[in-house]
Amino acid sequence: MILRRRLYILLALTLLSPIALLRAQEGDFSVKVQLDSAYLLMGKTTPLHVEVLGPLSETGGLILPDTLWRDVEVARVGEPTIIDHGNGRKELRQEIILQAFDSGFYTLPPVLYVQDNKVVESNRAVLKVIPVDVDSMRTVHDYAAVQTPPFHLLDFVPDWITDWGIWVLLGLLVIAAGLYIYLAYLRKGKIPLVPQAKPIPPYELAMSRLNTLREEHLCERGEEKEYYTRLTDILRSYLDSRFGINAMEMTSGQILRSLHDNPDTRLPHKYMKRVLEVADFVKFARLRPLPDDNVQAFKAAQQFVEDTKPVPEPTEAPDSATGSTNTAPESPTNTPT
Repeated sequence: MILRRRLYILLALTLLSPIALLRAQEGDFSVKVQLDSAYLLMGKTTPLHVEVLGPLSETGGLILPDTLWRDVEVARVGEPTIIDHGNGRKELRQEIILQAFDSGFYTLPPVLYVQDNKVVESNRAVLKVIPVDVDSMRTVHDYAAVQTPPFHLLDFVPDWITDWGIWVLLGLLVIAAGLYIYLAYLRKGKIPLVPQAKPIPPYELAMSRLNTLREEHLCERGEEKEYYTRLTDILRSYLDSRFGINAMEMTSGQILRSLHDNPDTRLPHKYMKRVLEVADFVKFARLRPLPDDNVQAFKAAQQFVEDTKPVPEPTEAPDSATGSTNTAPESPTNTPT
């Protein structure tokens, strides 16, 4: 009988020893939660402070639920902070921002800390959510008085006009424009609707563009490529309008051959050759000419335009003695600039 009792005691001690050991180990950790205030206005937020003290390691961590209790929600979780107290004991601090949208009295569930297959619970915080006072009579208004609607002319216009009015207006404009063109252009001697500007002669236009290019001083600013591009474009446009040579679509060699074949440009084509050679070196070989080369190229362009300008028509002057007329053509003056 005594032996059987001792066996029962030994067996009980064997079964209870792991539980006691686990309790002793859990006693090394402490998890504590605390609210800033036990009262919370509905819709507002409040922080829940969590503190864990013990031999913390990297394997441990908090278990934070998304919803602590019914309408009490976790709005945000702050970053954890760890403080080392020495002797292997550390303290973990973290904030949980709570928010509630329904009034009531709530006992929050505990926050759990898990480490090395051990779970430690915190205390239970109590929170009371206070409802917001709403004045339900503030938005109640009396019946509005009868009002006379404002007068709009479109209210009396048929619906088909308001729906298709813009197309009807466009149609009337097209008809009016057609009648105007018929009456002004066809029946009255083809009078142009827009007065045309008097065309500028090719010689005057080319000289004006050359003078404008010289006044911009592009070479002095280091823009030789732009300078020679515009200089050759002026000459190409002049050849097109003056002699009908489509120089804008030709290479330098094709332009020189066309000038050599034309009797009016056979002699002064040497000036054009000088300009095109320097321009090709600048635009394609990326060479930088000397200042004297720029001056000579501009003078050659001017001389080419000057030598190929139209010869004025001969004028008839009456002879005072005989009464006859002498026809004497004016000789052009070719003076290099």
